[in-house]
Amino acid sequence: MLRPLIERPQQSGVRRSRERGVTMALVALAIFSIIAMAGLAVDLGTLYEASNEVQRAADAGALAAARVISLSGVTGDPTNHFSHWQAVCGGPSFPASAAAIAVVQQNKVGGVIVPTAGITVSYTTQGGGATNQDCSGLTAAFGVNPIAIVHVQQTNLPTYFSRIWGRTGSSVSATAAAEAYDPSGSATYSSAGTIAPVQPRCVKPLIVLNRDPANGIAPNTFVSTTDGSISNPGVYQSDGGVIGEPLTLNADCVPNRLNCRATPAPPHIVDNPPKWNTGLPAGVLEYVPALVQGAPIAVPTTCGLSGTYEQAIAGCDQTTAYTCGTPSTTTGATQVDLTVGPVRPNAVNGDTTTALECLVNNATGRDTINPGTTTTPVFPFQIQAGDGNPLVQAGVVNANDFITTSNSIVTLPIADFTGTAAWTTNQPPVTIVGFLQVFIQGIDNSGNINAIVMNVSGCGNGQTTTVSSPPVNGTSPVPVRLITPP
Repeated sequence: MLRPLIERPQQSGVRRSRERGVTMALVALAIFSIIAMAGLAVDLGTLYEASNEVQRAADAGALAAARVISLSGVTGDPTNHFSHWQAVCGGPSFPASAAAIAVVQQNKVGGVIVPTAGITVSYTTQGGGATNQDCSGLTAAFGVNPIAIVHVQQTNLPTYFSRIWGRTGSSVSATAAAEAYDPSGSATYSSAGTIAPVQPRCVKPLIVLNRDPANGIAPNTFVSTTDGSISNPGVYQSDGGVIGEPLTLNADCVPNRLNCRATPAPPHIVDNPPKWNTGLPAGVLEYVPALVQGAPIAVPTTCGLSGTYEQAIAGCDQTTAYTCGTPSTTTGATQVDLTVGPVRPNAVNGDTTTALECLVNNATGRDTINPGTTTTPVFPFQIQAGDGNPLVQAGVVNANDFITTSNSIVTLPIADFTGTAAWTTNQPPVTIVGFLQVFIQGIDNSGNINAIVMNVSGCGNGQTTTVSSPPVNGTSPVPVRLITPP
């Protein structure tokens, strides 16, 4: 056999021995690189998640502060009578700021509670400008569109790969701003000089007259039909204003009749149109039923309620649009419903009172407005959870804990009945000029619905909405919403 023309050179055993262990070194280097990249990925993931968490905490805190401002009636007193703004948002220890701090600390960042030193709550007005941790020194515009700004910073977040360079922790921060918008007199502070009406959801179908029934208050209306401003701004407990005013709600119906209807044909209301408060004691505010145009949701199943009227009171009517400022002749305007009653008006077992007792969990323990033992609570108002509160039942909060929302807080539409012609149909239209937010104190043995005014919003008569000027929506007549930080 002939030898090949070209032969492969033979490597010596010594040279081969020098290559032994190279694979192990490459594997070790690869493992180190993989671990480093994994550590970096963990650090980046930790910071990314913490960034989301800190933003959520700031958002929740800002909304909580604005919610407390809304419920306290600050927007019901743009001139800050007796400096009562300070009692609500005068600094870190006051209700609005304290609520924001508490809510932020309920939202852990990086698995750790944010320290109080890492939370700053300040306030400003629409359009930006100076911010202050004490809102009492701000201008009157704050009383129309108060803005709460919450800045949150969490430091010393755990890191892994970064420790190689001597970094033992990282920090994240976020800022959020929330506004409580009240259309009452807002045209004064709007560059366009117009009102953007509100259209709250879950409004209760109890239409009340634009007439403040308290003694010694003039003019005797809730809101101006011209510009929607509150007629009697201020706090009832300090200067006789509408915020905090006690009310007794009654139906404007025929006494000793089963319902509001007179037989056999319309008109049904005994006062046609309603005369309201004629011969009634001071503090009594009458209502007529509104037309419920859809199926209410979130209706309690334990009370045996029947009919959309009762269900809309005890549950949430999200279908009916109580359009503020729409003239009564406009299609789609809010309508009175004379066909529903209310049955057994002003009786403890009437359909209105039965539905309200179901709503506020009266049988199992309703929420109270602090202090819950007086007719006119001390300002600023704070809500305490009752034993029947769903949050207490679910173990989220304890009974008597302070809360920022409650089923006992309801919204009622205010209508302008001035010059109303005789009602000749079962469902005549009415003009809504504002909304009344009240806290249901309870129902006495005579069927009187006792309530406290928490806030008022007005829009004026004839203020219509357009595509370019849509209404501001929310679950409150003073809606709270997140906005871009000023």
